[in-house]
Amino acid sequence: MVPILATPFLPDGSLDRRSLRRLVEFQLAADVDGVAVFGMASEGFALTAAERRTILADVSDVTGGRVPVVVGVNGTSTVTALEQARQAADGADALMVLPPFMVKPGADQLIDFYGLLGGVGREVMVQDAPGVTGVAMSPALVVELSKLPRVTSVKIESPPTVPKVGAVAAALGDEEFAVLGGMNAQFMLDEYARGAVGTMPACEFPDLLAPILADWNAGRTADARESFARLLPLILHGLQQGIAWAVHKEVLVRRGIIDHAVVRSPARPLDAAGAALLDEILAPLPIDVRKS
Repeated sequence: MVPILATPFLPDGSLDRRSLRRLVEFQLAADVDGVAVFGMASEGFALTAAERRTILADVSDVTGGRVPVVVGVNGTSTVTALEQARQAADGADALMVLPPFMVKPGADQLIDFYGLLGGVGREVMVQDAPGVTGVAMSPALVVELSKLPRVTSVKIESPPTVPKVGAVAAALGDEEFAVLGGMNAQFMLDEYARGAVGTMPACEFPDLLAPILADWNAGRTADARESFARLLPLILHGLQQGIAWAVHKEVLVRRGIIDHAVVRSPARPLDAAGAALLDEILAPLPIDVRKS
C-alpha cells in the first residue's frame, strides 16, 4: 500500500508544510509500505518546480528512510519529463512516470521514453492511465517495457482495470515485475485476485485499508470483502471529477490531520450540500471525525 499524498495548502494558497508533515506521520502510523508525491491525488499538475522541491525535501525528512518515497513525473515531453526526474532523483526511491500525452506517442516512442527515464538512475514505475493521458498501453507493450533497465513496475489505471491486471500478470509470467492498482483502490481486492501485488490509493484512509489487506493476505477473503464494502462509498466519493481533491482534503480536515481543505484551480471545493453529504458517508466508518 503506497498512498498518494495530498498537498495541503494554507488559506492564502501557499504550501502548508506543517500539515504536510502531519500527513506523512499519519501514513507511517498506518504502516504503509511507501508514500507517493506528485500523483494526480497530489494536485501535482498545480505545483511549481520550487514547490515540488520543498515538498519532496519535507516528505523525505519525515520518512527518514523508513519507507520508500515514490515521485510522480508528469512532463508533457521527453525533455520535460527527464528534467522533473533528474530534479527528483536525490529524494526519490522510485519514479512514477506518466507517458507524454499532449502529442500521443507510439509504442516505439514509449519504449524509447521509458528507457531514457530509466537512465536517471532510479527505479521507474510505468503509469498506465489512459483516462488522463489518452495514451493506451497494451499488455504486450507493458511486457516490453518491463524488459528495460530499471523499469520495475506498472500502475494500471486503464478501465476495466481488473481484466487488464490479469492480462498483464499472465503475460509477465514469472518475471519479477510488480503490478499495482490505482484509481483510489476502487477495485483493489479484485485486482489482487488477478495478480496485483500493491495498490496506490489516496491518503485519507490507509489505516482503514491496512486491516483489509491483512485479512486478504491471511486468506480471510470474506472478512476482507465485508470490510471493503463498508469503505467503498468513501472510495467512490473520492473519484468524482473536479471535486476529488476537495473530498480527500475535507476528510483529512475532519480527521484532524491537515488544517485546511484548500484546493487550487481548476480543482473545485465542496459546496455546503456536498460537505454535509460527506459527513453522512463518514458516519458509519470506525474513525473519529469533526463535523463540517
